[in-house]
Amino acid sequence: MRNDDHPLAGRVALVAGATRGCGRAIAVELGALGATVYGSGRSTRAGRSPMNRPETIEDTAELVTAAGGQGIAVRCDHTNVDDVRSLVDRIRGDHARLDILVNDVWGGDPFVQWDKSSWDHPLDATLGVLRNGIETHLITNHFAIPLMLEGSGGLVVEVGDGKYDVPYRTNLPYDLVKTVIARTGVALAHELKPHGVTALAVTPGYLRSEAMLDHFGVTEQTWREAAERVPFFSHSETPHLLGRGIAALAADPDRHRFSGQCLGSWDLMHHYDLVDADGNRPDWGAVDLEARVDSLANGVPASD
Repeated sequence: MRNDDHPLAGRVALVAGATRGCGRAIAVELGALGATVYGSGRSTRAGRSPMNRPETIEDTAELVTAAGGQGIAVRCDHTNVDDVRSLVDRIRGDHARLDILVNDVWGGDPFVQWDKSSWDHPLDATLGVLRNGIETHLITNHFAIPLMLEGSGGLVVEVGDGKYDVPYRTNLPYDLVKTVIARTGVALAHELKPHGVTALAVTPGYLRSEAMLDHFGVTEQTWREAAERVPFFSHSETPHLLGRGIAALAADPDRHRFSGQCLGSWDLMHHYDLVDADGNRPDWGAVDLEARVDSLANGVPASD
């Protein structure tokens, strides 16, 4: 039952791509407000995905439950139609409803070759990036949104990297994926408006995800050492800032006013007066655009 401490109690969420990074943090923060959260992904304790990271969906589910919600891990390859259909059928069978869909699937790292121009980038790799970064979202929406429409209201969030004016993201297929995801939030908002469902896109700022910390050779405790070498790292944020923003959005009865927009974690931070997990209030949107261009030129996207 909904209360002030757990405003999402009784709500059912699917975070597609919840193994690590923003997906994990979003799942945890939804759980902290009382939601039942299905966290899907390919990395399990039984085996890693091609991303070859140690984080698992079981870990995410346990963190959701520890935060106050109910975490449910489901192994799902979102490029596989049968996997996604089975995932949604399971949610329908368990709860007969879906209130929140967060589409955070990426999985393109094994394909991206950052130093290659589009004509030199292997074609199979280019198509792999598009398949993992775009087709996964289309497949997931195709099966999950009809379950949401069986109820009333609802929230669909597309998680991307950057707003519409973001500079070129160092690699054509990656740039295409993130541009399409932002546009998908706009398109879904138009299609879902008659059904009373809010849809939008969101983006983190410069993200201290597990992969980003590893890339710079630091931890969440020592990340400021990286800022000494890479100035824009001083503006970075944990995945929980975006997670808390989406959780606040899900609990907001007037969230429809944001439908069709692309909101940054910093926008949500200001709208809902949030702080990051480390107690800071980083505002990537206030960073000079030239500095953001420099961050992309470094060769690693800010929200990887």
